[in-house]
Amino acid sequence: MKTTKEYKDYILEQLALLDNITCRSMMGEYLLYYDGILFGGLYENRLLVKIVAHNKKYQMSEAIPYPGAKAMYLVEDVDHRDLLAEIVTETCKDLPLKK
Repeated sequence: MKTTKEYKDYILEQLALLDNITCRSMMGEYLLYYDGILFGGLYENRLLVKIVAHNKKYQMSEAIPYPGAKAMYLVEDVDHRDLLAEIVTETCKDLPLKK
């Protein structure tokens, strides 16, 4: 099941507290960037972020975005904008800029 446009739009609305969020379509799913940093994506109507040292404190469950991919953290509580913004900014602290 591919991510729906409605779910993508909802997540982007929830991330509106952060400037410079961009979304790129990739084979029916979406990659998410913050200030040019790829931090996660939308896979089968789930928000997943990369596993890094700074976001381990949120104790999120691991999930596989698609067969053969590395595990990522599943952000289950996407309804709280402040927490979502915090998770994204903490995740990006350990990630390189997009090339």
